Amino acid sequence: MEQAQEMTKKIDPELKTIGEYLKKETGEKNMVFVIPEYQRGYSWKIEHCDKLWQDIEDFIKSGANDPYFFGTIIVDCSEESKSKFHLIDGQQRTTPFILLLKALLLRMKETLDKIKDKEDEDNRKFKKGFERRYENIICILYNTDDDGIIEILDKWDLVKDKIFLENHSINEEFKEELKNIIDAESFDIAEKECYKFPRKQKDNKYTNFFKNFKFFYEKLGNYGEIQLNSFAENFLNKCQVIEIRSWQLGQAITMFNSLNSKGMALSDADIISAQLYSNIQKDKQEDRKKFNETWGKIKTTISTELSSRKIINLDSVLQQYMYITRSVRAKDDESFKRTEYYTTPGLRNYYTNINKELLEQPIDLCNNLLKIAQIWDLIKDCPIVKLLLKFNENAKIYLISYLNRYEIENINKSIVLNITECLLRLFVVLELVDKGFSSTEFKSFLFSENIKLVDNQYSIDDIKDDFNQHISKYWKIDSIKQSILDYEKNAIVFLNEYLYIKEKNKDKKFKGKKKFKFADNVNIEHIMPASGKNLEIIRTDAGIETKEDFNALVNQIGNKILLEENINKSIGNEWFRTKKQHSVNNKTGYKDSSYAIASDLVDYEKDTWTKDDIENASEKAANRISNFIFDIQQNS
Repeated sequence: MEQAQEMTKKIDPELKTIGEYLKKETGEKNMVFVIPEYQRGYSWKIEHCDKLWQDIEDFIKSGANDPYFFGTIIVDCSEESKSKFHLIDGQQRTTPFILLLKALLLRMKETLDKIKDKEDEDNRKFKKGFERRYENIICILYNTDDDGIIEILDKWDLVKDKIFLENHSINEEFKEELKNIIDAESFDIAEKECYKFPRKQKDNKYTNFFKNFKFFYEKLGNYGEIQLNSFAENFLNKCQVIEIRSWQLGQAITMFNSLNSKGMALSDADIISAQLYSNIQKDKQEDRKKFNETWGKIKTTISTELSSRKIINLDSVLQQYMYITRSVRAKDDESFKRTEYYTTPGLRNYYTNINKELLEQPIDLCNNLLKIAQIWDLIKDCPIVKLLLKFNENAKIYLISYLNRYEIENINKSIVLNITECLLRLFVVLELVDKGFSSTEFKSFLFSENIKLVDNQYSIDDIKDDFNQHISKYWKIDSIKQSILDYEKNAIVFLNEYLYIKEKNKDKKFKGKKKFKFADNVNIEHIMPASGKNLEIIRTDAGIETKEDFNALVNQIGNKILLEENINKSIGNEWFRTKKQHSVNNKTGYKDSSYAIASDLVDYEKDTWTKDDIENASEKAANRISNFIFDIQQNS
């Protein structure tokens, strides 16, 4: 009878803390999370975990009484699911929750080992509460009760029989990776048991599961015992999700599609603009007219190319202005700089609560927002700006903070180039090293530097000096160069083209003739093809003996260049001698390209592109890029 009543239920939404969601309710301790066959593989990277970490850390630092909301989880509880929670929507968030919880467990265990011999009264009380939270995490991760905790603490191998999550996804290559991490008694054991990619160096050899687990473990390693205790309390008991249980699979999937469609909730910009409009109603008729005109210009400026190209929207303009106003305040208010500046509030909280005076001056605020939108409209097609944004979206905040110093009519190419190159050097480092933006080397430095960026008393030379000193303090050129040689993604291919042209333009023969520009649909061309019907023959011809050697070489920076889409489609899998030909007019090739490296390859002294050529080109590119990062000037 109870089952029949349950099946008649359509949905059961409930607001739960992270601890309640992961632990499940009383009587459900044998329930298991399941990732269904059709789900995609785990795709979160360091930057996603970094954002999650920032959100939790900022929430804890804010001391807010209200819980922090992490979104919605949809679970299929239909009859065929039996004692299992099939995650329809939420696996990409649930997995990092689990990895974070495991990292927290290990750090708490290490802390308990350190404080076990301290016997004063205050320490005994603290230790008792700390142990309760530690045991609660064991209870969650190993799906057990108080008796089970005692057994596990006595014999850790028992955890291997505990199932917390089953991954049935046909798209997940590393199904056992999460369980191996959960089952490990220590970080070193987890590292030993995890999968390592062959021929990869440093953290590139690990899966996303272990990279993200390591990220959280290292972050928590910066915490003392009191901070760990606070983190556990806040994460488990003050962070929340809405868990929606559905007893009909089709309905659950329909709900997922609906919740992820456009326009479901009001954005921060919607709330803030409504408050602005409400405030302007109290003013004079001419002010209302002026407000409407200015607001209309903002919307028009943003809604043309800027929004469709994902350069800015109204939320991001509000965010950028928030950073500017907070940096201006920190410049003059040492107390604010020491206490609140480095904890960034949410947009809605900032404009409607913390600095609500901004909304009380609607026309002034609109003029400032319009200026930011107009600056972006001015620089949107600037190649160096497009290059910077290839690396990291966070760069927008600091670029606009500096450019906002100037009246729009005074912003020229030189001003844009100087500040953009400065930012580019640091964000290229972020692309190359295995650290998140929230780390001291990036976010903390840029927060401090933003106080200077908004202040026109500091020249661009002052700012360059700060970047030079900071980069030299935290990184060595040889280490960065090696990271470039190991890099297999595409962002630095664009940078290499840019720097190659800068080198060429130092030569009097080429000065002014070489221009850096790239279309949005430019292709990444592999000089030695990465695929195609002639691949085996080309590989042999290039002196590459094994497939493993080929895979290690083909994605190196020296084998990749920019090329027009139509040319790449025409010659992408051809022999090098065909790609660089001079004479055949009816076939496009490198000779027809406007990109400098491609067009210069036409005159390359050899007709074959070999392992040595790739390694030599990679070495030159690595030197070129590392010299740029460390601001080492090269003679032509």
